[in-house]
Amino acid sequence: MKTNQLGRTGIEVSALCLGSMTWGTQNTQAEGFEQMDFAVANGINFVDTAEMYPVNPVGAETQGRTEEIIGNWFRKSGKRNHVVLATKATGSGMDHIHGGRDLTPAKLKLSLESSLKRLQTDYIDLYQLHWPNRSTYHFRKCWGFNATPQPRDATIDHFREILFALQTHVEAGKIRSIGLSNESCWGVSKYLDIAKQNRLPRVATIQNEYSLLCRLYDLDLAELSHHEDVGLLSFSPLAAGLLGGNYADGNVPPGSRMSINPGLNGRYTEHSIPALNQYTAIAKKHELHPAQMALAFCMSRPFMASTIFGATSMKQLKIDVAASEVELSDEVLSEIEAVHRQHPMPI
Repeated sequence: MKTNQLGRTGIEVSALCLGSMTWGTQNTQAEGFEQMDFAVANGINFVDTAEMYPVNPVGAETQGRTEEIIGNWFRKSGKRNHVVLATKATGSGMDHIHGGRDLTPAKLKLSLESSLKRLQTDYIDLYQLHWPNRSTYHFRKCWGFNATPQPRDATIDHFREILFALQTHVEAGKIRSIGLSNESCWGVSKYLDIAKQNRLPRVATIQNEYSLLCRLYDLDLAELSHHEDVGLLSFSPLAAGLLGGNYADGNVPPGSRMSINPGLNGRYTEHSIPALNQYTAIAKKHELHPAQMALAFCMSRPFMASTIFGATSMKQLKIDVAASEVELSDEVLSEIEAVHRQHPMPI
């Protein structure tokens, strides 16, 4: 499988990254083990998780279970050194995780130590800040986004203190590299500036949503990726299964994400359905599996470090992994762009 470098770190990761957020709710530990075994055997060396996982639903009873499953797999398989491991520290709002407080150096240390214990490892290859303390435009908040209440100086001071805290953990050997998630172009730029001025850890990646239905990254952040070597780790490249054909013809399989969350966090709407139908038609016309077309499109983007996908069944997993062998023709890419022009922001 093709590999890419995480920023300027020298760490090479597979073009596909195995997401794990359903392990512990929709998937059992045994199923998580089976997915890890298959992924590693088929060229995937990159696994992404977070201290707040699993989801569908998120809950105090299961929080941290996904990291525990991965840690148990490391212990059973002995393959910790076969995997580039990414996890995330939760920001404000999750009351059942460290009191739901804003991210601070103290909370960061607690999150890191808790993750290391659950993951049964001494270090994290890529440690990410799951979302900012300040408001953002991600997860369909772009329609009413207003940055004017943000205090500039206090926000920059926060970035600086977090980077100094991360430096402590890097020096201790607990973190190899750092990344951001659900961030903006301004936010990433400021982190980069502060790191350069103070010789602090440099942001290697940004994990934001990106798919055929969500292409906010194509503009300012794509330019930043090009000039600053900060690659995108795209989450929800299949738009929570919409682009994988899981819900074709109104089908909602029992136990699927849509059966738990009918709107898929604002992805399944009257605006997304026409775009979804047209992308599915392109795949059918060119005899492509819709999930493989969607993943191959993401992997083809010049700013992509790795495309994070998740699966709740081995059948889905095998289809998704096979996308690494799919190369989209100029004709397919041209037809995709035509639909994008017609439906530029369907979710």
